[in-house]
Amino acid sequence: MNALIVYAHPDPKSMNGALKDAAVRALTDAGWQVEVSDLHAQNFRAAAGWEDFTHPVSPERLGYAHEQRYATKGGHYSADILAEQAKVRRADLIIFQFPLWWYAVPAIMKGWADRVLANGFAYDELHMFENGLLRGKHAMLSFTTGGTAVELLADRKHTGTVDEFMRPFSGGVLSFTGMQLLPPFISYAPSSLDHGGRQAEILQYEHRVYSVATRLVAARAEADLTHAEAAA
Repeated sequence: MNALIVYAHPDPKSMNGALKDAAVRALTDAGWQVEVSDLHAQNFRAAAGWEDFTHPVSPERLGYAHEQRYATKGGHYSADILAEQAKVRRADLIIFQFPLWWYAVPAIMKGWADRVLANGFAYDELHMFENGLLRGKHAMLSFTTGGTAVELLADRKHTGTVDEFMRPFSGGVLSFTGMQLLPPFISYAPSSLDHGGRQAEILQYEHRVYSVATRLVAARAEADLTHAEAAA
């Protein structure tokens, strides 16, 4: 099976970098093929624009979703979008690894969603949510926070709960395109932990990803067996 890790942190030595590496180890140990989209290392462009389309159909006015529909039909996307969409097609599991900035995903990750999960590719007017074009894929959020769990809970009057302020991305992007969400992994305030505490957190995450990977393999094998028996 295939996994894609969409990673959005500028420092490879960060806790996010360590968690990304832990996920790669766990998935590889479970027998998966793993690809990583290191958005900062790739200099991935977050802002959507005319550059995304090699043959725009309405060059006098940019209707972005309209252009996406036609670009999907003809493959008329910029090379970086085509490369990321190919990774998404191959992936059975997509992990999003990022720091929580301003109670949301970083701009570069939101830009990845804007540009890559395009109209006609990830959804269209007839295919959204349970019927989205990426149904059958699983998605998981893994992120770090600046505040502790207690501090975030205390702020909920202003910000909502963690689930609530992440819902525009988890529900409004990932579920919208048909992906099945797995429970998130949240590393609260890793900067407040000592070396031992951070290592324990990384190991916990590695075990979580390995468990997810093995469960998905077992579920795929069971589904294949059921299909084969039904076809016999």
